Amino acid sequence: MSDTTAILVLEDGQTFEGAAYGATGETLGEIVFNTGMTGYQETLTDPSYHRQIVVMTAPHIGNTGVNDEDNESRQIWVAGYVVRDPARRASNWRAQRTLDEDLESQGIVGISGIDTRQLTRILREGVMRAGIFSGDALASGGERIPVEQLVERVRAGQEMAGAHLADEVSIPDLYVVEPPEGTEEIAHVVAVDLGIKAMTPEQMAKRGIRITVVPSTWTAEQILALEPDGVFMSNGPGDPAAAAGPVAALKQILDAKMPFFGICFGNQMLGRALGYDTYKLKFGHRGINQPVMDMTTRKVEITSQNHGFAVDAPIGEPSVSPAGYGRVLVSHVGLNDNVVEGLECLDIPAFSVQYHPEAAAGPHDADYLFDRFVDVMKGAR
Repeated sequence: MSDTTAILVLEDGQTFEGAAYGATGETLGEIVFNTGMTGYQETLTDPSYHRQIVVMTAPHIGNTGVNDEDNESRQIWVAGYVVRDPARRASNWRAQRTLDEDLESQGIVGISGIDTRQLTRILREGVMRAGIFSGDALASGGERIPVEQLVERVRAGQEMAGAHLADEVSIPDLYVVEPPEGTEEIAHVVAVDLGIKAMTPEQMAKRGIRITVVPSTWTAEQILALEPDGVFMSNGPGDPAAAAGPVAALKQILDAKMPFFGICFGNQMLGRALGYDTYKLKFGHRGINQPVMDMTTRKVEITSQNHGFAVDAPIGEPSVSPAGYGRVLVSHVGLNDNVVEGLECLDIPAFSVQYHPEAAAGPHDADYLFDRFVDVMKGAR
């Protein structure tokens, strides 16, 4: 553990003092907590965490180090990282370096040695903006910068509500993921990268789908010109109400009766395209142990989730899409707080879920949804 002092400052003025972890300096963002016991490397490289300081509720982090195979994207995206007890050394045959070395090399400012349980109890009353300060960002001329000034810096930071961030994490150019050698190609899907994780196209490819991943800024005309059998929208960061471009594109895709599947942010895009509102959750769902009920089969799935916004659609009997797309069923519901976790259009070939069926990291209860997407595309032919 570092002997350099670091301070975590919350928007409401509360502070936690610990040791620097990773890089030193200053970082600002919305502070959220993740309840996963494993999968910290996948969490750090999930683009949905862009501009967020992530608190790990599991006490021991870094035990298995970091490798080059488990990243879900091209870099670490979290704005900052908060852990209680960082591992003293990495102990795993796949480890290529330690977690703190990876954080430092990518400039991720973190803090360790604080009471993350107390911090999580605070955040369960509502997430807020925060900052981590260490090194020169904490002291000037040998004097500690007053906490009041640090709180002012935090309060000057951008709020997540109203932030359009998908374009900041999306790819600049398209790329193609082919089915594994020896696997018959059964469909072509265009996946809109709003912050896509690497495991998502991998899950589709092993089912015989060729995936063309395109930037978040692509229009419906560009997408449909590739003549796909289906369109997919990925997870991603930011406020869905601010993502006007992807929603507009999706409306045209739905108008064309093109099969559609969305996860996480993609679920929110479908909700808004159908005419429903979205809203910010009190503290969101972030972890790999979230119970969800399939309202059709009444089966309960343990799911991987990472979202701070949700779709506001009526649960129970199908409702009529306010945007004119026919009947819509809330297909899945979160059992902890009754949040909408899935949408199924009954009159057009489109469905979505709020959680992560690719489960990297996490349980595989929901990977059947990729098979359902294949069935929807087959049925539309």
